Amino acid sequence: MGRDFSFDDCGRAFTCLPVEEPGAPAEALVCNLDSLLGTMTHRLCVGSPPGVWVCSTDMLLTVPSAPEIDWDGFQGVRVIAVPGSQAYARNHGVYLADEQGLVRDIIYKGTEAQIQQCAGPDGTVPLVCGVVFFSSDAAEQLLATHVVPPLDACTYMGLDSGAPPIQLSLFFDIVLCMAGGMTEEDFVKGGGDAIVRSARSVLWTALRAFPLSMACIPDASYDYMTTSASDHICSLTLLPGSASHFCFCKTAHSHVDQPWLLEDGSSVTNCLLEGAVRLAAGSVIQHCHLQGPLEIGPGCLLSGLAAGSSPALQGCPLRDVVLQGHHVQLHGLPCRVFTLTGRLDDWQSPADEATYLNVPWAEFFHRTGIREGDLWDAEMPRRSRCLLSARLFPVLHACEALGLEDVLWLLAPAAVAGERLVRWRAAWRMSWQELLPCLDKAAELGARRALFFLQGQHKVRRVLLGHQDSSLLPLTRSAIHEGYHEAVLGTLDEVASTAGDAGIAARALACIADVLGCMARGEGGLRSGPAANREWASAFGRLESGDIAGGVRELAAERQKWMSRPALLVRAARHYEGAEQILVRQAVMSSCQFVTVGQAELPPLGHWVQVVCPARLDLSGGWSDTPPITYEHGGAVVDMAVLVDGCRPIGARVRRISEPELRLVSLGGTPQSEAAVELVCRELEHLQDYCQPHAPGALLKAAFICTQVVQFPSQKPLRAQLMESFGGGFEVHTWSKLPHGSGLGTSSILAGAVMASLYRAAGKAASTESLIHAVLHLEQRLTTGGGWQDQVGGLVPGIKIGRSKAQLPLRVEVEKIPVPDGFTQTLNDHLLLVYTGKTRLARNLLQDVVRNWYARLPSAVQNADALVSNAEECAQALRQGNLPLIGKCLDRYWQQKKCMAPGCEPLAVGCMMDALRPYVYGQCLAGAGGGGFLYVLTKGPRQKEALQQILTKTEGLGNFSIHSIEVDTGGFSVEVVGCDPKDGAHPSEDVAV
Repeated sequence: MGRDFSFDDCGRAFTCLPVEEPGAPAEALVCNLDSLLGTMTHRLCVGSPPGVWVCSTDMLLTVPSAPEIDWDGFQGVRVIAVPGSQAYARNHGVYLADEQGLVRDIIYKGTEAQIQQCAGPDGTVPLVCGVVFFSSDAAEQLLATHVVPPLDACTYMGLDSGAPPIQLSLFFDIVLCMAGGMTEEDFVKGGGDAIVRSARSVLWTALRAFPLSMACIPDASYDYMTTSASDHICSLTLLPGSASHFCFCKTAHSHVDQPWLLEDGSSVTNCLLEGAVRLAAGSVIQHCHLQGPLEIGPGCLLSGLAAGSSPALQGCPLRDVVLQGHHVQLHGLPCRVFTLTGRLDDWQSPADEATYLNVPWAEFFHRTGIREGDLWDAEMPRRSRCLLSARLFPVLHACEALGLEDVLWLLAPAAVAGERLVRWRAAWRMSWQELLPCLDKAAELGARRALFFLQGQHKVRRVLLGHQDSSLLPLTRSAIHEGYHEAVLGTLDEVASTAGDAGIAARALACIADVLGCMARGEGGLRSGPAANREWASAFGRLESGDIAGGVRELAAERQKWMSRPALLVRAARHYEGAEQILVRQAVMSSCQFVTVGQAELPPLGHWVQVVCPARLDLSGGWSDTPPITYEHGGAVVDMAVLVDGCRPIGARVRRISEPELRLVSLGGTPQSEAAVELVCRELEHLQDYCQPHAPGALLKAAFICTQVVQFPSQKPLRAQLMESFGGGFEVHTWSKLPHGSGLGTSSILAGAVMASLYRAAGKAASTESLIHAVLHLEQRLTTGGGWQDQVGGLVPGIKIGRSKAQLPLRVEVEKIPVPDGFTQTLNDHLLLVYTGKTRLARNLLQDVVRNWYARLPSAVQNADALVSNAEECAQALRQGNLPLIGKCLDRYWQQKKCMAPGCEPLAVGCMMDALRPYVYGQCLAGAGGGGFLYVLTKGPRQKEALQQILTKTEGLGNFSIHSIEVDTGGFSVEVVGCDPKDGAHPSEDVAV
């Protein structure tokens, strides 16, 4: 832990810095040791030959990212120096080196002339900064001395053999013997007592042959951690230079109720500040739980104070003081002790020449009534009477519990001080010198850990309730590692059940799933999977009914049964993600309020209402339309309605029939194709699997329910509903020429076509905007959980950009993008579709994307920002008619898709894109990727045959095909096409569900 340090009970190495690392896998306090390890590992050690690095922990070190140390021809030992002023060097060590960089001498607290001799052309001097590199040979030679007396006394082997302990300096006993300007006589004689002289003689013999070189790092700096409170406060409140790999922040790992009360130039680390806590510039609070109202003036350092200390601080003016709470062990008895010193006090100066609480001791004695005899024994020499040895700090009292007020009175004016003096004198008191060996470092670290997770729980509430884009996953990992996961789970339960917002509750449940998944520590199977175990059904039912608080309580109760082993934890995590999806559905279904349905003429019985739709090409922004991203972040997608090989490939038709039943027919690729799947629903129970996407006819069943043509659930039988409202049932036919998993938005556009035709056949009319939101609603009921870009692309004609704001209710607004005259034809000439022959396997793709978004992984948040900005840039490129810029947007979009859903580029598709790259401005897989169609923007017009030849020559592509596409400026059509007897289906041919 390094040498004792007046301002941190855990020593200089573990002094906490006001730093957060957003990219760290686990959230933790950053101490000086972390900073030094980062500097050594990623900066100084880079490129060094094999050997041993030695680094002091008594300093704060800052090094540029690329110091570029020259290791060519290196031998022996190398010291690292940093440039500093000659004034600073008067109290520190400097190297005297020759022009070749070989060290001649090490000068400590030298004269002005000695320091001037070390200066470079710019006037700075190379300061000793506590970092040394020993080559393998030198390190081996040094280690070999550990068995040679008297150096064996530096190890436990020598001590256990009865040798008296010996203390050596790294620089003045080991490194100095290799300095070129040092003679053996001067070196050995400078060793003080006989044992040290003997040790120096051994070291001279062992190491003298190794050259000692110096590398002075430009722009590097270091701050020695002195016993000066001013220096320490300054190092924690001044931002380090750009050379640091850490970024200091005003509040690090802290919850502050009123952050605006913290002045710039102050610092708060690992704290919980509740209420009005005002902190002046130039002051530091670490490891404290304080409750306002409090006012802390400039020049203060507060550390280790618990919430119970706050009443004593209220109304107490603090300025230029160091106030610390300590954990100590006195003969096995744990105690809390408080110390109070002044910022300007010197620990070791004699009392006659020094200050306490920033005033001369004589003035302090006069004000408080304390006498010298209260602090120091009579036999202690006057020169030894100093702050370090003054018995100022109450530890135990025979009758009363001691608290912070038992040191704060030392600041009080004389009128108040008299009341406290008797109590202070009656207490057993200790000096800082006496307290140091009694400090309980384990208890101190435990208290810091407990406070870290207490403020962490506040962070959980702050992030979730404040809709912040901060990841809680690093905190989750730390909580699990340190055994605080139950506290975090409890906080997440509380947020989910009390937020009163389905969106916030859904994210809280997703975070609980992450906690459970992390607790499995990579075991227990895949995170994605089924979530319909009956044990969780009751809790799910409560959530479905809108009772979020009750549902969360039941989930938590059930969770306790699944915590014993990794497999159960992973299954529980899946069910929490299933619960989260219920709440996402409820949040998205807020878009229902933007569905308005009017009345229209009821088509005659048996007359078909037919809707045919174009496909959709997403040019940029996809994934930003996906719930919950679309209503938590906001989305923007540029879409294009397209004809594929000259036709609209997706369609549906509906007609009323006399029988009170629902006939659901899925045709092949065209309206004239034979039926591929044919179902008849005669009872409401036949519709109950509408929410299982893979159930036969699920989409069509959901369409009947979402358009409210059929009321489900209902006490009224299906036949009665149909006869009362429509005088019969309905027959629906659907078709698509596109292969499954094409990436062209088929299922959502088909849902729009079905709903449009169904509304019309039922004597209703819905606008395109209503249909867009109605499809959103349908896909939530269907539990496929899609976004809105597909139906915007296929139901709104031409080229457009859809947008949604970061808010609920979710509303999609569409803006048509005007393009220059003739540019639509230019696009038709330069766009081609390539069917990759790969069916997209996106089973868990959406789950993974949503999981990463809910975890607010920095990459996911940045990518969501980039998707939206790229969509706006693509829209602008289209307005300008700039093909190369559109191509850049497509390429960028593909990179963004791969970031959002890693693994969505099959190997064969990568080969295909590589082969086409020289001939295209840009290219991208349609939809989520993984297979389906690739669309390319060619540099030349009408390049179908040329691309066919290129791909034919490319190995390993399999069955690909190239298709023409053109912008559909007309949009989908709704037509009543009459009654065709050839299309009728006879009841005897139907297949009952």
